[in-house]
Amino acid sequence: MITVLYEDKSLVVCLKPPGLLSQDGPEDSLPQALRDQLHRPVYPVHRLDRAAGGVMVYARSSRAAAVLSKAIREGSFQKEYLCVVRGRPAEDSGTYRDLLLHDKARNKSFVVSRPRGGVREAVLDYAVVGSREGLSLVRVRLRTGRTHQIRVQFASRGTPLVGDGKYGGGSGSPLALWSTRLAFPHPVSGKGVTFEAAPGGNVWELFSPEISGDGAGIT
Repeated sequence: MITVLYEDKSLVVCLKPPGLLSQDGPEDSLPQALRDQLHRPVYPVHRLDRAAGGVMVYARSSRAAAVLSKAIREGSFQKEYLCVVRGRPAEDSGTYRDLLLHDKARNKSFVVSRPRGGVREAVLDYAVVGSREGLSLVRVRLRTGRTHQIRVQFASRGTPLVGDGKYGGGSGSPLALWSTRLAFPHPVSGKGVTFEAAPGGNVWELFSPEISGDGAGIT
């Protein structure tokens, strides 16, 4: 059963379980699970890595999907994440700006030094929420939405995400990446709406005080 946080005639906001595809595909996917559960159409408008979990929104009509997709393109759709990284970023808060190349054959992204075909700019803002036992809890706001962006930008600076075997964060534990907050204009009313949910279990328990009372902000 998928946890639904909010639903109306235009959209449905839910919690994506780690391990499900966020888009339609040949394997089990969250859109299809929602269709089966709600018996209504569901249209994907944004992505979340398969191994990650957290808040996602899906449109309930093609018109709502078009409006939400436009909000994403124009930057009025805000996405914030929590992640746990190994080590601690050099600064307590800041902006990471890189050029990323995604290798589709390997499904892996790389930071590169020069623009060329297939290279796209990746920008995020971050703030360290807390550190202990050699790990740090970090809040991230994406300004762009590139494949594996958070994972590769932190890994390229020597602070890979816990559980991210693809980018040097080690295996044996779930990927410590959670979509914690979405804020966007409602596709019908235009009013700003915000949806939030906190992660739990696994490595997140190490930072439960900070997560439950997270006062770190990104401006």
